[in-house]
Amino acid sequence: MSAKDGAGRFAESVHRVIVGQDEIIRLAFMALALRGHILIEGVPGTAKTLLARTVARLVGGSFKRVQFTPDLMPSDIVGTSVFEIATSNFRIRLGPVFANVVLADEVNRAPAKTQAALLEAMEERQVTLEGEAHVLPDPFIVLATQNPVEYEGTYPLPEAELDRFLFKAVVPYPQPTEEAAILRRHDKGRPLDVVEQLAPLPDGELVAARDEIDNVTVEDSVVDYVVRIVEETRRSGDLLLGASPRAGVHLLRAAKANAALEGRDFVTPDDVKSLVPPTLRHRVVLKAEAEIEGVDADAALRRVLARLDVPR
Repeated sequence: MSAKDGAGRFAESVHRVIVGQDEIIRLAFMALALRGHILIEGVPGTAKTLLARTVARLVGGSFKRVQFTPDLMPSDIVGTSVFEIATSNFRIRLGPVFANVVLADEVNRAPAKTQAALLEAMEERQVTLEGEAHVLPDPFIVLATQNPVEYEGTYPLPEAELDRFLFKAVVPYPQPTEEAAILRRHDKGRPLDVVEQLAPLPDGELVAARDEIDNVTVEDSVVDYVVRIVEETRRSGDLLLGASPRAGVHLLRAAKANAALEGRDFVTPDDVKSLVPPTLRHRVVLKAEAEIEGVDADAALRRVLARLDVPR
């Protein structure tokens, strides 16, 4: 039972529900294996909620969806203490963050205090209520979404908080052939009914994948390549803010996961290059001049990679 086989079974099951979106499905399995979280940027109606429900079903765990709004409070996410008249005692009521898969829908619509409550839980994997630490379940993954177009009434995530997300996935509109397949599936029934029929991954599959990823070896030349990429983002003329040290750590871990999913026990430079966009695109800040020229984060990162020699 290898990580490659597990990822294949995972993708095959998700594709019974969702058409296309190969990259985000692969990133979702990698994030589960690496105990990371994903920020998903896409317009409404691109199956983001359906993906989260499907992931929850496949890990055999619970699913909670939180619609972020300007009046959402931290206690609405992490929970609070409630006074019970019958017992004259306070009881801890756990919030929706205590689920295996949490969909934070339109995360940038809640104020900073509420965003911080979620992001603290993501980083620490526990919540402190009334001085007592409550550990979050395992696996635990947050899929946070944001609309790339409508920014009125939003509170953009600060760079330090964006840095907590392992990946940022961009969900495009489907191709015409994919859209036709989506319509056919909806014509034959509700996709959620198919989700309920999916068999969860075998027990221990994620743990085995994590162990396999940990055992993937990384040559010094590849470590040096990651360091040079991160340093080059800090020198780039297109970027106001380069990648953080945490970004380098996540890029290396992602590359190890990619190698394992390819069936290898060693990392190649191509593993690193392929994961640069989803791992770094949300961790860098463009200069105003670059934005005026029409350069986005992905284009700036491509320029960074083009300036570096690839180790052999």
